[in-house]
Amino acid sequence: MSFLKAEAMTGGYGNDDILHACTVEADKGEIAVIVGPNGAGKSTAMKAVFGMLNLREGRVTLDGRDVTTMKPTERVSEGMSFVPQVRNVFPSMTVEENLEMGAFLRRDNIAETIEEIYDLFPVLKEKRRQPAGELSGGQRQQVAVGRALMTKPSVLMLDEPTAGVSPIVMDELFDRIIDVANTGIAILMVEQNAKQALEIAHRGYVLQQGRNAYTDTGEALLANADVRRSFLGG
Repeated sequence: MSFLKAEAMTGGYGNDDILHACTVEADKGEIAVIVGPNGAGKSTAMKAVFGMLNLREGRVTLDGRDVTTMKPTERVSEGMSFVPQVRNVFPSMTVEENLEMGAFLRRDNIAETIEEIYDLFPVLKEKRRQPAGELSGGQRQQVAVGRALMTKPSVLMLDEPTAGVSPIVMDELFDRIIDVANTGIAILMVEQNAKQALEIAHRGYVLQQGRNAYTDTGEALLANADVRRSFLGG
């Protein structure tokens, strides 16, 4: 069984269901990518996994433990960390202060973890005394990911991590995401840049109208003619 499993999720906002029996999984050291057209329910699925909306049906388990009824803060304590697409840094705080804020639940020495983040994102060490709001879009994303890693999570969830960045920066961010997965963390990611995301994905989920349209390895989805034609531009 996968380390993270969100099974047959049905739910949404108010009385309107956006997700319909949607299932996504990620194992330790894996990158699982959710792709699909606008309005497919990708970000909603991510929020459901993190406990940001209530499910009418389905469940979420982490290492076999049912966390379906837990609040997001409780899921952080259980090892989940979430990076939203927008408003994901404190712009007036320095890079290092942002990282320190990420460790709000910890009571141990965080200095070693900060150095690990700087090893992963060297530019952040150079700019550690600079306000995060003065950084480029790609650098702010690195701050956001770094802050999420300060909790030492077992699952890292990323909502559109490459939104608004250049292709070169996107490639660099994907390289760093691979590095994070190689440390044994399970990664669940929503991405608009579907083709590039599936190229690094161990698992891929194509959603359509809140349902699983296709589920396979990233490589297999890229090779699927129907997926290419319908979702990847041919």
